[in-house]
Formats: sequence, structure tokens, C-alpha cells
Amino acid sequence: MTFETPLLLAAAPIAGGLLLAGAWLARRRRITAASAWSSALGNLARRRARWTPAILAVGGALAAVAFAGPRGGPRSVVSESRALNLVIAVDVSRSMLAEDVAPSRLQRAVREARRLVEDLPGDRLGLIAFAGKSYILSPLTVDGGAVEMYLDALDPDIASEGGTSLSAVLRQGSELLTATRDGADRVLVVFTDGEAHDSLDDALAAARALARQGITLILVAEGGVEPVRIPIRDQNGALLEYKLDENGEVVRTRRSDVALRGIAEAAKGSVVASELPDQAGAARELLATLRRSASRESRTADLEPLAWVPILVAAILLLLDTWRQKAGALVGLLLMLTAAPASAQRPSPGERKLATGDTSAAASAFLKEASRASSDTALYDAGTAALAAGDVEAAHSALALAAKSVDPGLRYRALYNLGVVSLMVARSDTAKREAMTQEAIDNLREALLLAPSSERAKWNLELAERMRPPPSGGGGGGQSGGPSKPQPQQAKPTPASGGLNKSQAEQILSSMEREELGTQMARQRKLRAPPPPGKDW
Repeated sequence: MTFETPLLLAAAPIAGGLLLAGAWLARRRRITAASAWSSALGNLARRRARWTPAILAVGGALAAVAFAGPRGGPRSVVSESRALNLVIAVDVSRSMLAEDVAPSRLQRAVREARRLVEDLPGDRLGLIAFAGKSYILSPLTVDGGAVEMYLDALDPDIASEGGTSLSAVLRQGSELLTATRDGADRVLVVFTDGEAHDSLDDALAAARALARQGITLILVAEGGVEPVRIPIRDQNGALLEYKLDENGEVVRTRRSDVALRGIAEAAKGSVVASELPDQAGAARELLATLRRSASRESRTADLEPLAWVPILVAAILLLLDTWRQKAGALVGLLLMLTAAPASAQRPSPGERKLATGDTSAAASAFLKEASRASSDTALYDAGTAALAAGDVEAAHSALALAAKSVDPGLRYRALYNLGVVSLMVARSDTAKREAMTQEAIDNLREALLLAPSSERAKWNLELAERMRPPPSGGGGGGQSGGPSKPQPQQAKPTPASGGLNKSQAEQILSSMEREELGTQMARQRKLRAPPPPGKDW
């Protein structure tokens, strides 16, 4: 539990003591006056309202605690989103190693597929790799980080059979998508150069089956139309040789527009041209017109206002004393009722907007409040509200100002949330990834100086350290000497609107396991038998 104004919390015993002293003196005067009238009346005054001073003192102390603004949690928040069922299939045949597009057909396909995954948060995504056969790497899942991990490990050596079979991937994509039973549209996005070694009739039959099942097909073309050689390179990128066929002749490959157009027409789908600089953007525009099904997600939000708890306890105590003793307790209850609407507990305009779910208006209201009262708390609230509204720039600006607060607790929360904002920007904007990752590391380290025991800050610092690119000229391993693997956290020190939820954090963490997956696949390649003779590109 935290308090917005810890100074008022420290004043709670003082407030209770002053009320106790005042009520006790008032009772003594009443007893003295009654005794002067008659001894019987004095004895009656002594017997009544014995506990009223103590109850008033406790009520006053609880009121001060309420004014301090206690916050805690957690509570369950249910959010709704609309999801699409989409399977991405990537051609990993050796013809995709051709470098007629930079850096190669396969690497460009992986890059555009990753961008497409990042642009579709919340959609159910699956991944298929195919060459002579088709392989399901990931079933439909909302964990985009897992799909990205498999995308980064794609390589022609993961396929046990060379060549290219478009009919196989169309059939397997259909089977994976038809297994779903929700009302969302189903889409198969295939990244390929179209150079297939199975019959075109088989591929056209599979494409027509997709159309009958109501599955939308998007073919993303890779490569050029001019024949080019297929380079074979070592792990360091040095050219070893060019791909040869079974007769020892140099293999030349080119994009097959005839096959791509024929399959797209048979499936009533679309083709994204290889010449487009933004293939992921073009595919995203095609997906924008499709129907998504509603889905519900439950998450835990921390630091809810709890001022009503001490107010409720104080009111119950006063009501009980009212039932026992009407005179003094009624006066105390009247004082409590007149003090309750104090501005420290009245919801601000920003809080009222936030309660209605209008996060954009809430951020504007908090910024206005901060400009009028120079409140660091309002700046912090504005930053978290802007982040919930998706305005990352406004959130970054407000939290950066709130991080200059002299209140250690508020400064820690602002630095922590600022680090999380930087992490989110680094994940979504590749151009700013290195700078924002370093900024996240700096903010989280400074937050840990204020709260060294914060497990959540340590966890996100670990994620930021792993996202930092390796030094130039180094290998693909992780940072040496880095912190230990983060442990699951029990609570968050900041509101959910300003931090990573469980799903986002797991996506970041899983994307850091790519090197281990690559090592396992390399071992499998060494154990795999040599491919049979025939076309394997």
C-alpha cells in the first residue's frame, strides 16, 4: 500500500491526540458544571459518554489517514478486443537464399513477416515453414513474441525435404485455420518466390479449396523476374560457392509470377508485389477490411484508491457511539460529515474522466491540474492516463517531468513507468530501438536506487539489458556478466496503465530465447540425414 501524501499520514496521531484532548476537556467541564448544579446530576454526567473522547480521537486519526490518499490493490479489470485468425507461411527453400532483393529473399520475407506480427497485437497468429514439405512451427496463439522467435530461426536447413511444394502449404494452412470455431475471418499469408516443383494443377486445386472454405489468401511475392544464382555462405557471411544441381550445373532461380497470379485467382485472393517497399503495410491494409471476433482479457490492476476504508470505519464507530450516547457522538458525526467532502478526497476532473474510461480526456485534465497547482502527482497521473490512451509521446513527456519530484515514492513510480514507456517504444519502433533501450536501462537503474528491493524494476531492467544489441563485431549471444534470470513477480509498484502487463512481459522474455532455439536447430541439422537426390531449391 502507498499514500499520495505521506505527510498527512504522519499527522494522523497528532490529529487523534488533539481531538482526544479537546473532547476530554469538554467532558471535564460538563461534569464540573453538572456537579455544581447537583451531585446526582454530576454522577450521571460521569457515567455517560465515557468512551466518546477516545472514539472521536480514533475517528479523527482515521480521517487523517483517509486524507493521506491510501492506494492499494489488486483488482481484476476485464478488457475486450477483436481478434483475427491469421497463419503466416514462409518459404524456406534454398531458392529463397537468392540475393536479387536485399539482403536476400528469405531475410526480407522474415523482416516483413515480423513487422506484420508487430502490427497485429491481439490477433491469433500461427506460423508455418515450408519447402518440399510443410511444417507447423506455431499453432494459433495471441503470443506474438513466440511467433517472432520462430521467425528469427527460419533457415533452409530446418526443412527435411528440399524443393518447394505450394500445394502442401496451402492444404496445411487450411487445416490449421479450419480448426478454429469462432466467428473471425481466417487468413493465410504466404511469403514465397512462387518457384514450385510440384504441379501447378495441385496448387490450383488447393487454392480453390481455400476459396470454398472462406479462407482469404494473400501471397507476398519475393525476388525478381531475372534468373539469378543461389549463393551458399558460411556462418560469417562469406561466399563459399553457388548452388549446383544434380548434374553439377549452376542453378538459376527467378520469381514465378504466372504461378502466383494463377493461385491467387483460384483462391480469390491477392498478391503483394515484390517491388513494393512496404509489403507488411500493404498486407495490413488488406487485413483491415476483414471481420474480427470479440475476445475478453482479464488483467490485474494495482493501486486502487482506498480512502473509503478508514472513512467507513470511522463512520461505523461514530454511529455505534450515537446509538449508545446521542449528545457528544452527534456532534462528532456532524464534524466528520462536514470534513468528508474536503478537496483532498473529492475526485478530480481527471479521476472522473478516468473512471468513465475516457483516458485521453483524463490525461488532458490531469495536465491542466498540474499546470495550475504545479503537482507532480498530477503529472504522474497524466502520464499513466496518456499511456493508457496510446499517446506514448505525451506519456513520456509527463512522466519525465514527474520523475523530477522530490517525493521518493512518486519519483520511483515515475522513473519505473518512464522505463516501461521506453521499453514499449523500443519494441515498436526499430529506428529508435537502441536509444530507447538505453534510456529504459538508465531510468530503471535510477528507480532501483530509490527502491533496491523492487523485484518488478529488476525484472524489467533484465528485459531491457537483453534487448540491448550486442557490441559491433561480437557474436549473437547475450550480454556477459548480466543480471540473473528474473523471477515471477507477486505485485506491481505502479498502476497497470503505466507498466507492462503479464502478457507483454512474457512476449519480451520469450523473444530473448532465440539463440537457444537456434542452437537446438543447429544440432538437429547435424543429425539429419542428407537430402535425397533431385531438386532441392
